[in-house]
Amino acid sequence: MDWQAVISSAPSLWQGLQITLELCAIAAFCALALGAFLALLLMRAPAFLQALVRVWTALTLGLPLLVVIYLLYFVLPEYNITFSSPVVGVLALTLYYAPYIAHVIRAAIEALPRGQWEATRVLGLSRLRALGDVVLPQTLPQMLSPLMGLLIGLLKDSALLSIVSVQEFMYEAKQAISATYAPLEIYLTVALCYWVISSFIDFLARRLEQRMTRYSQRLPH
Repeated sequence: MDWQAVISSAPSLWQGLQITLELCAIAAFCALALGAFLALLLMRAPAFLQALVRVWTALTLGLPLLVVIYLLYFVLPEYNITFSSPVVGVLALTLYYAPYIAHVIRAAIEALPRGQWEATRVLGLSRLRALGDVVLPQTLPQMLSPLMGLLIGLLKDSALLSIVSVQEFMYEAKQAISATYAPLEIYLTVALCYWVISSFIDFLARRLEQRMTRYSQRLPH
């Protein structure tokens, strides 16, 4: 085991990891925003808009992420639409994960008893205030676990972006292997880093879920 190869490659690996985290943070924010918008359309938009969203969702959910990346990076330039590699990465992750997020949000909101909405109307609350004061506090704990699972999946799938030369963690790992000829040590290090980050996200999700549901745990059964 030549761990000196990992030490000598540490600066480039660290730089790649930073780029991975930055791209994933941007893609996660965009996917959440787009997913929330799609969920709103599926619940409140006219029928023809809902149909368009369902078709787009079905197409996106039926394609592997790698195909989405190839379409954005290799096919769009044929129509004079060109994006840089990092932009392609963010777009691909956003378009791929937004429909999943939309279904999570919609399912959580639609699972709320209809009486809750009726109570907000009786109290004279606006729809925006009802959403912020009544709906979200009850649905966020149900959304949190699946949303964090999708975030972990987004993080792991970002490794595919190395295929289109995004200089993220896996790309730098491949470069380090080419220079050091130590694939076992480099890939073990990469795997450990992904595992640590994913475990940390899962830990945060469980702690947040416990805090959000603390009030319900104190209620008598």
